[in-house]
Amino acid sequence: MDAQSCLIELRDLISRHARVDERTAIDGVLLSAAEHAGEPRASSTGTVFALIAQGAKRLALGDRTYDYGPGQYLVASVDLPITGHYTQSPALGFGLVLRPSVIAELLLEGAAAGPPPPGVGVADASPELVDAVTRMVRLLDHPADQAVLAPLIEREILWRLITGPLGASVRQIGMTDSSLTHIGRAVRAITESPARPFRVEELARSCGMSVSAFHRGFQAVTALSPIQFQKQLRLRQARLLLLSGADDVATVAFRVGYDSASQFSREYRREFGLPPGRDAARLRAVAA
Repeated sequence: MDAQSCLIELRDLISRHARVDERTAIDGVLLSAAEHAGEPRASSTGTVFALIAQGAKRLALGDRTYDYGPGQYLVASVDLPITGHYTQSPALGFGLVLRPSVIAELLLEGAAAGPPPPGVGVADASPELVDAVTRMVRLLDHPADQAVLAPLIEREILWRLITGPLGASVRQIGMTDSSLTHIGRAVRAITESPARPFRVEELARSCGMSVSAFHRGFQAVTALSPIQFQKQLRLRQARLLLLSGADDVATVAFRVGYDSASQFSREYRREFGLPPGRDAARLRAVAA
């Protein structure tokens, strides 16, 4: 079956099986359906392979923008904070959580790690990859086959990714000593406690890297410096706190790690286009 025929079948399968929470009966397989193109929303990528069957999506990571449409896919090799939305609708998508242990099984011993690739990438899906994805979703109509066939098709999908144009990112997920793994550890440390100050030298040392190599690797993966990455996390956390309305602007600023409320307000406006109070009021009005 050619890629276009597979996409047509895949659209029908996703339309029938997609749920609001995007989960399915097959562990790690996600299906999404959106009737309308919404406004950009802040979220995190997870470590995932995502294929668009219909519509189009745009993600922003730092100063990088990723657009992908039908028959194209995205690989996120590190869980990163992004802003994303569908730009064409109705939209239908397939997702597969990338599990390091399964990827590692497919890699040859002694494969070189190399420099860390970008944490997010977009490429055209081969007919073989689209076919494998379609067969995976088709299993939702055959529950008795899922336990045996789903792991086999998962391995096939991963092999298609490993040998495809974004293979470097996927391969490094399965390498416990890869540069990507070390940078991912630093990303998690900042993400888990964005209000806590850190020293770049200490992060680099914890990754077993020089400061200059750590800076280059972090920028390559996240499109941001460590300080910019932390700032973006703080501002997004602040936006959620302001939306809840529990604290005033100054209190929120200190809660997310700012020493100066005025600096917080300047950086917030630069990031979101409005001062904190006005932006929160607008968001609450939209949600009402």
